[in-house]
Amino acid sequence: MGEVLSQSEIDALLNQLSSGELDVEQMQGNDEKQVKNYDFSRPTKFSKEHLRTLEIIFEHYGRLVSTNLPVYLRKNVQVAVASSETVTFSEFTNALSNPVILGIVNFNPLNGTIIIDLATSLGYAMLDRMLGGSGVPLEKNRDFSEIELIILQKIMVMLTQLMREPWRNVIDISPVLGRIETNSQFAQVIAPNDMIAIITLNMKIGDVEGFINICLPFFTLEDVMDKLNTKYWFSTMQENHDENYEDYIESLIRKVDIPIKAVLGKSRISVADFMNLQVGDCIRLDTKIDSDMDVYVGNIKKFTALPGAERDSYAVRVTSVIREEE
Repeated sequence: MGEVLSQSEIDALLNQLSSGELDVEQMQGNDEKQVKNYDFSRPTKFSKEHLRTLEIIFEHYGRLVSTNLPVYLRKNVQVAVASSETVTFSEFTNALSNPVILGIVNFNPLNGTIIIDLATSLGYAMLDRMLGGSGVPLEKNRDFSEIELIILQKIMVMLTQLMREPWRNVIDISPVLGRIETNSQFAQVIAPNDMIAIITLNMKIGDVEGFINICLPFFTLEDVMDKLNTKYWFSTMQENHDENYEDYIESLIRKVDIPIKAVLGKSRISVADFMNLQVGDCIRLDTKIDSDMDVYVGNIKKFTALPGAERDSYAVRVTSVIREEE
């Protein structure tokens, strides 16, 4: 409620106006509201609330990528949300340089597509790591070969499938990687003036650091915009029961690949004997033919087994399990 003036204050104001001590135009200028220009060519379709909810979704997504990507790269990966903003699609594509790594993702069951923009420095580092290197990017960018694109496609499919879980509180999605483009001119999937939300993730693979930009067009998210607010988000979040959570963790662990090796035996020979080894020479081991072999999971001895064959492959038959207390 506005301030109510007394009769004496009203008389004082009238006297000041009549004497010229108070300027009416100056009083009106003090009450003038600031007007902000509105650009109709760039309508504000994503509010701060929408962007904040998208950040929450992709913070969860970043944690999943940090957990699953090291399985492929065998190297520590850190992913965090860096920023979020709204721009037109033309501004997004104009900022891209060639070559690029753009994953065009069908965001089923929603209409339209989204784009995953992976920094080329990260792409080269992933390729180097998966092909046996230490994960060092190229000093100068070049076009990707067909073999490299197939390897990158495997990574992009994994990044696409990991989006299911973070979006579950909004909608059950089944994202499918449509294709990978290395030229931004062939990724014109929406109109240039359409508004998009860009969520930028900062990824660090060892000493290599770069960005992943997730391009989310308004046309694609239009059907679920009402659900992209923190009030709806937290109201639909359900805590996992301990039993379900344990089953979920167990299902993730079961998918992890682990190295297993069976050791026939060991031997010690001189360097001279080693240098003179020829085809057909025999090396005597410290085990007998009918003795059990040690089977290692990683570097931990977990089983004993007997050697044998399974069809056309060598095999071992487990004879005992070594417990931790043993």
